[in-house]
Amino acid sequence: LPASMYTEIQRERPDGGNILTHPDYIDGNPDLIKPKKLLNPVKASKSHQELHRELLMNHKRGLGVESKPELQRVLEHRRRDLLIKQKKEEEEAKKLQSPFEKELLKRHQRLDQLEKEQEKQEDQAPEFIKVKENLRRTSTVTGDEKTA
Repeated sequence: LPASMYTEIQRERPDGGNILTHPDYIDGNPDLIKPKKLLNPVKASKSHQELHRELLMNHKRGLGVESKPELQRVLEHRRRDLLIKQKKEEEEAKKLQSPFEKELLKRHQRLDQLEKEQEKQEDQAPEFIKVKENLRRTSTVTGDEKTA
């Protein structure tokens, strides 16, 4: 029931049928200051009133709160995903900004480059040189074992 109908029903009821008790100060001394009901700051705000009005209009039309156009939902989903990706990238960038971690990264890259260069040099050598190196290694190992 709307508030206006509720107040009309309360007025029409006789005092005996009223559930709520009336305060004593209404009939009392006219010199007393009568208390006023405090305003709810949330309900008094413009944004709350506009939101409430919009919800009532949507309810009258039969629209649900979650019924947005599909295009708008997709666009909002994309925006959210983009923001999440940007935040992750920023966090990763912050992690790598410390000078110690930068130096570690540089050294790691240098070691990787050196390993790649060594592999290339080994791959470019003819096969008979590789076999000869392997033979030398085995002959020195067996020669050392014999002397010991």
